[in-house]
Amino acid sequence: MATIQELLTDADFQEAEQKKLPIRVFRDDHLIDSLTYVIRFTDTTIITQKDVSDMTYHSRGECQFYELKK
Repeated sequence: MATIQELLTDADFQEAEQKKLPIRVFRDDHLIDSLTYVIRFTDTTIITQKDVSDMTYHSRGECQFYELKK
């Protein structure tokens, strides 16, 4: 069974990026992206990618990020 953990700190995002853990992204309590991967992050932006040409920029302050661990 998968466990779900909210990503809050730089260390959380670093772990998700290094381990290539799939994440879900919510904004205003709506799922806006799922089964995507963190490829880069800054203090204000999280960049995720599903496919080679599918990169998305998410505001760190407006969105919530959850990783899925098996």
